[in-house]
Amino acid sequence: MDWQWKAFAATFGVVFLAELGDKTQIATMNFAAKGYPVISVFTGSALALVLSALLGALFGAAFTRLVSPAVLSKVSGALFVVIGVLILTKRM
Repeated sequence: MDWQWKAFAATFGVVFLAELGDKTQIATMNFAAKGYPVISVFTGSALALVLSALLGALFGAAFTRLVSPAVLSKVSGALFVVIGVLILTKRM
């Protein structure tokens, strides 16, 4: 397995920023606010995020065997734009 610091840093930065204030963080804060032990809440939340990231990485690697990375990048970018427009138009 190759380790690439640039890929690590880019992935960490994007995921960290994307997760700030999202529903996962809010749910985690809610569990902690209800009085559950912080270490239990942190461990459960962290393991769930790690597992979902592992699944995303595995599916992403497998998916590029079916679709080229260039096409996948363009389609995912377009989907982000479409979803963003849908969110904006429904909230305004």
